[in-house]
Amino acid sequence: MVVIDPDKQSAQDNYKLLIGSIIPRPIAFVTTLSESGVLNAAPFSFFNIVTANPPMISVSVQRKSGQQKDTAKHAAARREFVVHIADERYIEAVNQTAAPVPEEISEVELAGLTPVPSERISIPGVAEASVRMECVLEQSIPLGGEAGTPSCDLLIGRVVRFHIDDSLYEQGRINPDKLQPVSRLAGDDYAKLGERFTLVRPR
Repeated sequence: MVVIDPDKQSAQDNYKLLIGSIIPRPIAFVTTLSESGVLNAAPFSFFNIVTANPPMISVSVQRKSGQQKDTAKHAAARREFVVHIADERYIEAVNQTAAPVPEEISEVELAGLTPVPSERISIPGVAEASVRMECVLEQSIPLGGEAGTPSCDLLIGRVVRFHIDDSLYEQGRINPDKLQPVSRLAGDDYAKLGERFTLVRPR
């Protein structure tokens, strides 16, 4: 067994261990609106559920050289964002939105995705996603890094609308085989749903 002290290696080395071991990770495809009204979008795999009462989800947006990324900045300013579940049908377009482009360029337009209005918030989603969640920002928490220079912004969003494709929705549940979610591994690698098995929780 290899034992590693994270304080004795670089942040990049710790990052490699984290993304290589915490797998597969679901991908949040997030849309936000800039101050000038540009619809921005980007994928994030540091993403999960916070609580169901009320429904809340978390997206951790890593900073670059201490600077906030557009997603975190726009979400904090407008206090709204939309989270889509990345799936096989549009994963190539999702990947295109990860390209480093100026803030005035819409990644949604660049990737050929279709904006669709939200019901409860002002941020559009994208029509290609089978599941999307309109979120109101509950908290934006700067974390990590050095004193005064956080390494990430943890966005906690309260879901105020679920949009689920009819083909997936079965008696209040989502059919995972029809959703065809895509998850993140390390490097340039991704995974599909794969084999499933059932374990009954002990009582």
